[in-house]
Amino acid sequence: MTRITYPIIILNFKNYEETIGERGLKLSKIADEVAKELGVSIAVCPQTVDLRKTVEEVIIPVLAQHVDSNDFGSYTGNNIMQAIIETGAIGSLVNHSEHRLKLADIEKIVQKANTLDFFTCVCSNNLQTSKAIAALNPIACAMEPPELIGSGVSVTTQPQLVKDTIKAILDINSNVQPLVGAGVSTNQDVLEAIQLGAKGVLLASGFVKAKEPKEVLLKMAQAIL
Repeated sequence: MTRITYPIIILNFKNYEETIGERGLKLSKIADEVAKELGVSIAVCPQTVDLRKTVEEVIIPVLAQHVDSNDFGSYTGNNIMQAIIETGAIGSLVNHSEHRLKLADIEKIVQKANTLDFFTCVCSNNLQTSKAIAALNPIACAMEPPELIGSGVSVTTQPQLVKDTIKAILDINSNVQPLVGAGVSTNQDVLEAIQLGAKGVLLASGFVKAKEPKEVLLKMAQAIL
């Protein structure tokens, strides 16, 4: 499996009907094809039950949508990091706006992930939260204003917020890769994010729900190039 490189497009499959089982696997294969054709870094975040199958079918990095910090034991319903690693996934989203966590819990996840060489992309909802997350030393921090998620209105329509957030993240911890997301759905959105200083984008419905997902992703990947 390919390791994470930058700039990157991270595709979150969420729990959309379009991403269940074989439908999700088809989307992952499209992402794999685009990554190979253009030499662009793309990662996918399939539904948890599809992690192992996806890893078996694609070369690009596969990430979980959520992971917990607890170790082995009586933790029904939790995604134990070691179990996620066993599927072949190399990392996870953390604290997505649709699955928010307390800062103390984020810290535990990041600390454990760093000891296991497990990639973490911690999501934040604003500039101040991004600062706090950067101090926890995740691999990446993706700022996503929650009101723009799924809206079709890109975070890049607020360029000053994007620039200020990226600067704040790097001022706190220059090792953290600053990403942005929310409403990103076109190649122009991706291009603007990179031009504003982001090391990548996090997106979902713009790809997953597209009538021609490969065509959409090809244009986005070309924008990164």
